[in-house]
Amino acid sequence: MNNITDEVRFFLSNNNLTDSKTCPVLVAFSGGYDSTCLLHVMHSIGFENIIAIHLNHNWRGEESYNEMLKCEKFCKTSGIQFYSETLSEEIPKTETAAREARYDFFKRCAKKFGSNAVLTAHNSDDNAETLIYRIAKGTGLDGLGGIYPVREIFYRPLLKVSRDEIEQYCARNNLEPNSDSSNKNIKYKRNLIRHKIIPILKEINPDVLGAVNSLAELAFENSEYFDSVISSVGNNTENFIRAHRVIQTRIIKQMLVNHAIDYDKEKIEHILKFIIENSGEKSGKTYSLSNNLFIYVNHKYFEVIQKTAENKEQIEIKSPGEYVLSDYIFTLEECRQCPEKFPSDSEKTAYVLLGDIDFTLRTRKDGDIIFPLGASGKQKLKKYLNEKKIPSYIKDKMIFLCKDKEVLWAPGLGISEKIKTVGKNVSHLLKLRRREE
Repeated sequence: MNNITDEVRFFLSNNNLTDSKTCPVLVAFSGGYDSTCLLHVMHSIGFENIIAIHLNHNWRGEESYNEMLKCEKFCKTSGIQFYSETLSEEIPKTETAAREARYDFFKRCAKKFGSNAVLTAHNSDDNAETLIYRIAKGTGLDGLGGIYPVREIFYRPLLKVSRDEIEQYCARNNLEPNSDSSNKNIKYKRNLIRHKIIPILKEINPDVLGAVNSLAELAFENSEYFDSVISSVGNNTENFIRAHRVIQTRIIKQMLVNHAIDYDKEKIEHILKFIIENSGEKSGKTYSLSNNLFIYVNHKYFEVIQKTAENKEQIEIKSPGEYVLSDYIFTLEECRQCPEKFPSDSEKTAYVLLGDIDFTLRTRKDGDIIFPLGASGKQKLKKYLNEKKIPSYIKDKMIFLCKDKEVLWAPGLGISEKIKTVGKNVSHLLKLRRREE
């Protein structure tokens, strides 16, 4: 790119961020060199629908307050909408607490102004410093990717621009950014890296920042490749078994991270072995991950599930009406007219011919039987569910309409021969739905 303006234009175009009067773009504006540069560029290219959002961390008293006023004046002079908040003095004065408060502020602003894009002014120096920090603390391969250009609603147009280039831009355009005195305090790890560690590394390689950023770019590209492969594998068991071991372990690790489950190499190995050994199971098997989370695998797919206590609740059905059982609503309606088209078994709706209404709505029990529609005789419910390839952890949650030990309707699967319609004779309509539907 020829200059910072071209870089920002390219980034906005490449990420489909266009000026829209119905959806403003927010720019995180601290008033420092980086954010002042970004806000000025956005304004200079004619991007009208922007809102500068400023969070006063309230660390430096009057100095912080004056910086906020300076930011407000800059926006007012430029005709840019400005919004700010001040943190409570009770917020811990640590880098972690400040970052969490800052991003919480950004997300609240996005909701407040109906925006789906928050631009932050991280630059290539920030990216290199972040990577050095992660290496020092210990990071996996994903951590080597540095700061992501786009993540969720956050966009970083200056990530390929150096701090020197930003300072030169501000000087050329007669901008007077805030100078945060805390940026020189090396008790903060980022400042220690910037002012002490990087100068030493430059004795080894004068272009150490460029080298570190190149490493981050390569790692990011590799991570994107792995993500695309993982996406193609999905949770399909057959695809998983065929995948390379590196992909298999990354999939397992991501599943555990998504469910906030602690893991180590040994746990990942056990899960991998479990999936491989049970990849041919039709009814499926489960493996405990935590107190209430399990990984379920069968010959088709695998997933993390939550096991609940067995539901022994049941309801007596003596007349038409609506009944609530657990998370379900069962409806029994009188219906004297045969429908033009019968619903499929999977629709959890059935037209039936009933005699006396004296049934029980419940979960399955040992010894339950069913006379499947079209079959010549009875069948154990357990075998019936196995033939329908119902995963074992789902069986205990299913609701059935029963007469003693006989299942008359298995919602979503089929009805019993005992209550089938005869010719055009229909007496009732059965429905089952979840309470939230």
